[in-house]
Amino acid sequence: MEKLLKDFDVASKNPSEEAQRRWRSAVSMVKNRRRRFRMVADLAKRSEAEKKRRGIQEKIRVALYVQKAALTFIDAAGLPEYKLSDDIRKEGFGIDPEELASIVRGHDIKRLKLHGGVQGIASKVSVPLEEGICTEDPSKSSISVRQRIYGFNRFTEKPARSFLTFVWEALQDLTLIILMVCAVVSIGVGIGTEGWPKGMYDGLGILISIFLVVIVTAISDYKQSLQFRDLDQEKKKIFVQVTRDGRRGKVSIYDLVVGDVVHISTGDIVPADGLFITGYSLLIDESSLSGESEPVNVYEGKPFLLSGTKVQDGSGKMLVTAVGMRTEWGKLMETLSEGGDNETPLQVKLNGVATVIGKIGLGFAVLTFLVLTVRFLVEKALKHEFTSWSSADALTLVDYFAIAVTILVVAVPEGLPLAVTLSLAFAMKKLMNDWALVRRLSACETMGSASCICTDKTGTLTTNHMVVDKIWLAGKAMDMNMKGAKGKDFLKSETREEVLAILLQAILLNTSSEVVKDKEGKQSILGTPTESALLEFGLLLGGDFVAHHGENKTLKVEPFSSVRKKMSVLVARPDGGARAFCKGASEIVLGMCDKIVDEEGNFASMSEEQVKNMTDVIYGFASEALRTLCLAFKDVDDTSNGNIPEGGYTLITIVGIKDPVRPGVKEAVKTCLAAGITVRMVTGDNIHTAKAIAKECGILTEGGIAIEGPEFRGKSLEQKQEIIPRIQVMARSLPLDKHTLVTILRKEFDEVVAVTGDGTNDAPALHEADIGFAMGIAGTEVRCRRISLFIWNFFEV
Repeated sequence: MEKLLKDFDVASKNPSEEAQRRWRSAVSMVKNRRRRFRMVADLAKRSEAEKKRRGIQEKIRVALYVQKAALTFIDAAGLPEYKLSDDIRKEGFGIDPEELASIVRGHDIKRLKLHGGVQGIASKVSVPLEEGICTEDPSKSSISVRQRIYGFNRFTEKPARSFLTFVWEALQDLTLIILMVCAVVSIGVGIGTEGWPKGMYDGLGILISIFLVVIVTAISDYKQSLQFRDLDQEKKKIFVQVTRDGRRGKVSIYDLVVGDVVHISTGDIVPADGLFITGYSLLIDESSLSGESEPVNVYEGKPFLLSGTKVQDGSGKMLVTAVGMRTEWGKLMETLSEGGDNETPLQVKLNGVATVIGKIGLGFAVLTFLVLTVRFLVEKALKHEFTSWSSADALTLVDYFAIAVTILVVAVPEGLPLAVTLSLAFAMKKLMNDWALVRRLSACETMGSASCICTDKTGTLTTNHMVVDKIWLAGKAMDMNMKGAKGKDFLKSETREEVLAILLQAILLNTSSEVVKDKEGKQSILGTPTESALLEFGLLLGGDFVAHHGENKTLKVEPFSSVRKKMSVLVARPDGGARAFCKGASEIVLGMCDKIVDEEGNFASMSEEQVKNMTDVIYGFASEALRTLCLAFKDVDDTSNGNIPEGGYTLITIVGIKDPVRPGVKEAVKTCLAAGITVRMVTGDNIHTAKAIAKECGILTEGGIAIEGPEFRGKSLEQKQEIIPRIQVMARSLPLDKHTLVTILRKEFDEVVAVTGDGTNDAPALHEADIGFAMGIAGTEVRCRRISLFIWNFFEV
């Protein structure tokens, strides 16, 4: 048996289509293998869909080039003639939906300019760009009116398969067809020999059994399809940030309408076709539409944003001009259909077992039928009755055939794959009751065999609700009691007014977060937890977010990224000149500084001893499990080139931000270790903070290694393989480091790897892992497309 099964020991990670075709060829002798082995992947449809998708991509790419080329020859053309319908004009709009959609779809700069540019388009769809859509004034065009005129942000979906479809598929089982033939023959022969109604009982019994099998199979498959359809709708619920009524908030992607002002940042999927309003270093990956691998730089001169493309870097605001099926992505989605999912690793192996047993059963069935038939023919020959046949003889042969079919049906364990599917579906329901949303059913199976977990720190092991706990400023390290005014008042009383003013500028101007007010006038902060903690600290010190941004014009922004590990901004000062602010990873920003705010509050040159002292402060904060950031500034006289300086900064402060460990994490890690599962922390924080958190959680044990990303990257493959079994913490890591670690663990050590994460940076590792856990439903769409389960706490792992 082992020898027979060796060919079915296939890899348990997404078999290729060629491998699936070889597998299906191998099981071709088994009757109706598609339903019996739950071969849900429709390779023919998938291949056809992929071919169609590539063709459409090529057509879109060629069309874009042709349109751009044609526009260069149209200089004297005016606006194309089109008439606004009375309905559109009555609602106060000045542009037709198709005209508006075609401007972005065709990247038509000339037509955009003839309509007055982005500002002109905004005027024609009745939207002030600063305030967004007005939903409170009944005299303005409401959301429902915009949806009626310009459409809903929904794509055409393939209709759900009906129950009768599943009944028909169940009837396609060749075994059932054979049984039906046997039943009809049995009824005919039975009535002929035993009369009515006694002769039909055997055949009728077979038909009733077939009916029950078909109904049970159809109901099971139908319920499962409805369940996955509901889950598919759940995973598509994405919230985007928009400005409406002058306030920034979150709305469902399905509620977006033409005229919405949407905020996008690194890792987001562009939710609709639109025009760029403002932003910084916005790079868009359009490979999903055009097939071009090079990212596109979007700016005022090239403001077109297409639905379904990814924000690779930067941030910005866009005006929605087309939604749903009028977008380029909608037209692409309209032509494609799902090809089904891959078989799970366990199902592949169980199907292999079923195939071997089925072949053996088929052999015995044929052998039994031949032996019984030969014996029957020999007996008739010995009795000299070979030339005379009766209905009883025919019924005997039918009985022999029924016995052979029975052996075949009993021998093939077709219920085994079905039992696995039902078990996984049951596990999925149990997980949902524990607030863990399963995106792929196979994840229930794979996570049970996980031998290694690579987890992020922030938001996964910790709460991701951060507060400023300690601060170094002007030679003093101070504790900040954020629940009261003691720490804040002490800081304000001990700090020179000029230094405090620069500190507030560094916090309030160099941020990607935003302070917004709700209808009641209550302030709230939108942004990442780290940014929000700093901004909250600045507001408690008496800073005014709106006033600072009103007084200082932002000239250029370099957003934070996992590669740069810092954020910089260049602002024009009210009294002339400019000032650059920089914040980020402590050791990186500290290396960019050559001046410091000393004990007297003066700006003095930084000595080697002071550099050592600052390094000790950073290590001290990190040893207390605080995330450390450095804030610095530099006055710039010449801004003609628009570049932000990379050195010569003055160190203002070192901030220690506290991110408490989630309740139950320590117990969860202990349970994983007791089960033989290795837990590794991979984080972008510095090594001292990472080690402190890892020790608190029980991840870093005696004999374990804590290593930094640059050191790990610098090692050869052999050196990495040597130390990886002992690595428990990896700090200052890039997304590529996490991806490399997961790849080596899977391919070189045959580990079943689970990866947990809550950010865009985790997407490559989540994709490479056997199973991906994502913290919470909220998050970047890039990450959401890579995961298997959504969880709310590491404790649920």
